[in-house]
Amino acid sequence: MAELRTLVVVLGDQLDLDAAAFDGFDPAQDAVWMAEVAEESTHVWSSKQRITLFLSAMRHFSQAIRAAGRPLHYTKLDDPGNRGTLAAELQASIAALDPQRVVMTAPGDWRVWQSLKAVSESSGRALEVVEDRHFHTTVREFATHAKGRRTLRLEYFYREMRQRHGVLMQDGQPAGGRWNFDADNRESFGPEGPGTLPERATFAPDEITRGVMALVNERFAHHPGSVASFAWPVTRAEALQALQRFIEQRLPQFGRYEDALWPGEPWLYHSQLSAALNLKLLSAREVVRAAEAAYLAGLVPLQSAEGFVRQILGWREYVRGIYWTQMPGYVDLNALDARQDLPGWYWTGETDMACLQEALTQTLQQGYAHHIQRLMVTGLFALLLGVQPQQVHAWYLSVYVDAVEWVELPNTLGMSQYADGGRMASKPYVATGKYIQRMGGPCAGCRYDPAQRAGDRACPYTTLYWDFLLRHEPLLAKNARMALQVKNAQRLGDAERQAVALRAAAIRRGAVGTAA
Repeated sequence: MAELRTLVVVLGDQLDLDAAAFDGFDPAQDAVWMAEVAEESTHVWSSKQRITLFLSAMRHFSQAIRAAGRPLHYTKLDDPGNRGTLAAELQASIAALDPQRVVMTAPGDWRVWQSLKAVSESSGRALEVVEDRHFHTTVREFATHAKGRRTLRLEYFYREMRQRHGVLMQDGQPAGGRWNFDADNRESFGPEGPGTLPERATFAPDEITRGVMALVNERFAHHPGSVASFAWPVTRAEALQALQRFIEQRLPQFGRYEDALWPGEPWLYHSQLSAALNLKLLSAREVVRAAEAAYLAGLVPLQSAEGFVRQILGWREYVRGIYWTQMPGYVDLNALDARQDLPGWYWTGETDMACLQEALTQTLQQGYAHHIQRLMVTGLFALLLGVQPQQVHAWYLSVYVDAVEWVELPNTLGMSQYADGGRMASKPYVATGKYIQRMGGPCAGCRYDPAQRAGDRACPYTTLYWDFLLRHEPLLAKNARMALQVKNAQRLGDAERQAVALRAAAIRRGAVGTAA
């Protein structure tokens, strides 16, 4: 090869042949750089499912790069002499290849960006970072939206995005005359359950994926979870199949039941597309277009199309803006001064609380839980218990296949744990065990009673809910959206308060909720 003009850095969550970093790519002068390194699986205790997804998708993408005729420098995890970190591998490659410039699409992790920027600059080259066209908005545009606002709220941002991109709009107004159909999207399945559900889109591991699974089982044997059920899309073609299946089979009922739970049913009507989106095997733009087209064709009700679009065009873009405008300090926030350790059984599922046992076991087996399981089961318990939010963040980043820090961190610290004190969400999302029961959780088979707040049979969620309100009463009383809940807590008599406090203390000691 002639003198190398450009080295294009591609990370494991940037698997897009049309990414901006490839603009003007000339195979005669430029090359692509990718590396699998242990640090990206060990800086948090990544689950086997998550590691397998990233490595398999990267190895499949390397084939797509070569098929496109682009020279590629690729380091595998098990290559002799692998230096173990992205920084060390890139430093060695820059020294060996001597490129004139180093370019990458905007990354999804502050830590990785800072590390690679430092390496590039130490070699005498500024790391050129270009916009990620996968998103509908840029970080600079979000910063402009946020400037001068006392608080940031999804709803205002979401409306701006709908108007700017003309999504679900009719003559300048929102389709159906409403911006938000959230109130219509909170149904449970009722005692009869969900009935026959569409089959999940699964993809049998091919030779590459099977090789990765064997490597992960050997190299990361002590990491949580299992790859026995691995069936995630790892190529662009598979991701497109998964998108089509969701639009045709699940989206029509998605809105109505997006907050519902049901025992033994991990997939329900959820898309399971977040991993493919976050790896950039799918574009957010094409996913939004597909949902809107299904509505316009009369195949999907507006409440489902709008509910899904709000997740992609609204929430996903919103949390990205929060992350990049609030980092690096955001990761250290702890507005509620939560200090409890994360229970060890979050890594095993060994608890006698039925809803948590199911959500945790499913998470470790599949690398997946839908958003209500994350927010109102695993996340809610950690919030009510008072777990240090950084430990919760590390757990979420470790166990879910779709976890990339730009999306996981704000969802965990801001939405789930309220550790940012309301920068992102208008209130802490707290509820008793009755909420989980009402939405279809597995309470019927649980030893605890969601209606009781104290005593041996009291549901730990219910106990900890009242304890949370009492412990944080001065702070919560200032929040208009929490006023009713705080007033209810203030009505408790001294004996009830003491009973709640004693039961909550037992739960924190691990005397309640742990499987025998």
